Amino acid sequence: MKTRTDEADLIRTLTSFEGPLPARLANPFHPAPPGPWGLRAAEALQQRLRQEPSFREALWRPGGGKMFGVLVVAAPEGRVGFLSAFSGMLNGAWNVEGFVPPLFDPVARDAFWPAGEAELAALEHQHAALCREAEALRAQGHAPSLRDVEARLSDVEHVRAERSRALWRQVTQGYVIPNARGETQTLASLFAPRPPPGGAGDCAAPKLLAYAFRQRLTPLALAEFWWGAPPLDGRRESGAYYPACDNKCGTVLPYMLQGLAVELPPAEPVAPGPRLLHEDPWLLVVDKPEGLPTLPGRHAPTRDSVLVRLQARFPELTSVSFLHELDPESSGLLVIARDAVTRASLQRQFSQREAEHRHVAWVDGLVDADSGLIDLPLRPAAHASLEDCVDVRHGKRTRSAWTVLRREAARTRVEFVPTTHPLHALRIHAAHRLGLGVPIAGDARFGREAVRLMLHADALAFVHPRTGERLVFASPAPF
Repeated sequence: MKTRTDEADLIRTLTSFEGPLPARLANPFHPAPPGPWGLRAAEALQQRLRQEPSFREALWRPGGGKMFGVLVVAAPEGRVGFLSAFSGMLNGAWNVEGFVPPLFDPVARDAFWPAGEAELAALEHQHAALCREAEALRAQGHAPSLRDVEARLSDVEHVRAERSRALWRQVTQGYVIPNARGETQTLASLFAPRPPPGGAGDCAAPKLLAYAFRQRLTPLALAEFWWGAPPLDGRRESGAYYPACDNKCGTVLPYMLQGLAVELPPAEPVAPGPRLLHEDPWLLVVDKPEGLPTLPGRHAPTRDSVLVRLQARFPELTSVSFLHELDPESSGLLVIARDAVTRASLQRQFSQREAEHRHVAWVDGLVDADSGLIDLPLRPAAHASLEDCVDVRHGKRTRSAWTVLRREAARTRVEFVPTTHPLHALRIHAAHRLGLGVPIAGDARFGREAVRLMLHADALAFVHPRTGERLVFASPAPF
């Protein structure tokens, strides 16, 4: 497998194919099959993947398959052909002959990445040693020494988290994302103020569009497909076509497509609106319905969401007003601060466990224990692979206490009380083998799709930052 990319020879000709060219690019998030030009280009790439032994060896080992993409383009002089891309790396290489390059400079990354990895590995080793020392002192009942070790352990955890965030920030600042207008942003700025999820910018579609824009090629048709052995979770099939992913490309592609004629996505059913439970000059409490996103997204500021619905009546609200974000597929209670002082007070209450945000769920499987605490370091956002979501080196610590409410047949009703609130965390806490080991019912990502995700924020309690009154809200789960 050759790894040097000659950028002057990346447009492959579509032989023996005629027909009218697409008037505009199909929406990449639409799950419909690709059009005839995209299918023809994909078949040409698939033929290459079948023929080259190095690709067969890399892609057909267990779990070795990956997403590929093709983009039919028109050159300024009128020549029509297609570009090819793969997601992430192919056989350990970012640059492979015949495929478009990544959105960052691998040489520049190699100048700082190994040193950063080594520092994090040393901190992880130090953390593990302190954990063992603390466990031994706890067993011996040496309280003064234990407090000292726990303080050192907390310091190491803080340093490790800061170093991990700094390294990830440096990585994401190296991605240059262009759009059809000729503008560019870094990956970090696209997702700000949150860190980008791992793998953002490495999917096939962003690579293809970026190369086309840099070379002044006009995108005409896009197709993305899985090729090779299925992933370990079995949720991909070789030769099957898939729309662009939402968790990574949902922010990147809308920006890249600005200035390009793209088909509108199909109209979606209008979800019910949030139910306002409490309103005063300082805060709001709402009950979010299933199917409505909490926030619209940075590059789709008018997309239907709790925030957009509330802004019609409370125009001062922004995404920062929300103390938590619930999955679109889940439902339940949310508290929203109307000023910075109120937000800071509520944040402090949740961080110090003086406030409570309780969730109830059905999980697909029987949980043996009656209660416990899940403590997992998660990456900045959920990945397609459940195992990759937990990262002891780069992850951010997340915690949730859980209690079994009842068991029925092959499922368990569980109460979760998280002390940290990253999006998707409870779904990972339930599904991951280091958590409950059973997915939340209806979780199409980590389990089996059903009528809805059986996760609901049913209780919320906190002290009002201005009045001092303790407020308690309840929303019975609709399942």
